[in-house]
Amino acid sequence: MHTKSNNVVLLRGQLSSDPRPRQLPSGDEVINYEVTTETDEGKASVPVAWFAPRRRPNLQAGDEVLVAGFVRRRFFRAGGSAGSKTEVVAEVVARPTTRTAAAAVARMVARLEEPGYFGKEAAAGVHHS
Repeated sequence: MHTKSNNVVLLRGQLSSDPRPRQLPSGDEVINYEVTTETDEGKASVPVAWFAPRRRPNLQAGDEVLVAGFVRRRFFRAGGSAGSKTEVVAEVVARPTTRTAAAAVARMVARLEEPGYFGKEAAAGVHHS
């Protein structure tokens, strides 16, 4: 029996630090965020990476944000040892009250009906740092 699955993340929280843009060796830009969420179980800090953003929002520590994307675990070597990091790869990072955020939520909900969407997207060009 084949079970449909999706990797869809909608995350709403506060930036716990200023965004950290950097240039990759490929020339592409990535912006890293730390988003703090709060649930009944307490607070959690979630690392977010946004690769090659089309339009960078003017955000700073303390701002409320909505992130739409997918979860990815990446593996790397640093200083002679192997490591891994689980993060949200963002398709959109925006203030929750904007049209951009509303459109991102609608797209993500629609994608729940598309099995494997994010796997196709990753194969088609999501860059790994």
